Amino acid sequence: MTEMVYGSMPGRVSEPVIPRWWRTIDKWSLTAILILFAIGLLLGLAASVPLAERNGLDPFHYVQRQAFFGGVAMVVMVLFCMMSPDMIRRIGVLGFLVSFVALALLPFLGTDFGKGAVRWFSLGFASVQPSEFLKPGLMILTAWLIAAAHDLNGPPGRLISFGVALTVVGLLAMQPDFGQAMLVLFGWGVIYFVAGAPMVLIAIILAMVGVGGFAAYNMSEHFARRINGFLASDVDPRSQLGYATNAIQEGGFFGVGVGEGQVKWTLPDAHTDFIIAVAAEEYGLVLVLVIIALYMTITVRSLYRLTRERDVFTRLAGTGLACIFGVQAMINMGVAVRLLPAKGMTLPFVSYGGSSVIAAGITVGMLLALTRSRPQGQMSDVFRRGR
Repeated sequence: MTEMVYGSMPGRVSEPVIPRWWRTIDKWSLTAILILFAIGLLLGLAASVPLAERNGLDPFHYVQRQAFFGGVAMVVMVLFCMMSPDMIRRIGVLGFLVSFVALALLPFLGTDFGKGAVRWFSLGFASVQPSEFLKPGLMILTAWLIAAAHDLNGPPGRLISFGVALTVVGLLAMQPDFGQAMLVLFGWGVIYFVAGAPMVLIAIILAMVGVGGFAAYNMSEHFARRINGFLASDVDPRSQLGYATNAIQEGGFFGVGVGEGQVKWTLPDAHTDFIIAVAAEEYGLVLVLVIIALYMTITVRSLYRLTRERDVFTRLAGTGLACIFGVQAMINMGVAVRLLPAKGMTLPFVSYGGSSVIAAGITVGMLLALTRSRPQGQMSDVFRRGR
């Protein structure tokens, strides 16, 4: 009878998953990520060949491994960025719990590979660094807890997230890995600040960071040595910073030429922590500026798209993910030009490392999922209705 009076209801035609994903994704950020990965393979061809030769391996052994892990990272990124914010929240919290347990087991089952810091699990054919996977999970957990605190009779999410963050920082400092500890604390602080933390509390947290840094300087020889090296007026030309500084100076604006760089033969971490020095020496300032522009594109565009997001969890989680991604890149490049103390932190998608590149794929996959266009009103509509 209803159909006779009003006519039949038109069936809703659902849009296929792939076209909907392509229509809603931030294509500029996606393109920048793919270009960064391609640059990483290009630099790997230059930086990792000397290492393979020293280890008696095939010249392109490390490049092939990077291509494999990078391919896995790209698949993971696409799968994650197709998910809904609710699914991202569930997987992110579960991923944090697994990574946290793995991080706690490092002192008992981990290895340092002769680098003085127990950060990895050795699987024989590969190694896993839990802290790389912990970072995106912690951002998701923090955003979820703080967003839940906004609900009526919600949990004390701010306090719980602060306790979790301090616990993670303590575990990272025990390795020791002060760089990752500071990055984790920074990511938590950004989310807390965006959620509306009072400035007095932010000042107290900064004071606590200062006190913690002073204590670490006096109690950790590893930490003190890096700070002293950074503050020294002269750089030891035979140190990693010395080699990197000289390579950047030699590169100039346009570089010494493809394959003509020398720093990759003398710098032990040329393919990982100091990959930007290889880029600067062989391709010059031009490529370095391109790399910086790509990271800025991903970070700034993501933050801009999040300003239009009305869901609290999505806005907070996306902000945390974007900031730790961009700041990690800034720290890596800042160390190479001696603007920051040595941190042992990779350059996302560019440095060699299976854990690093796959974790970066998870991070940006979650970020792309949270910044996808959704049918919702603008934030300005909320303020307009409140008048």
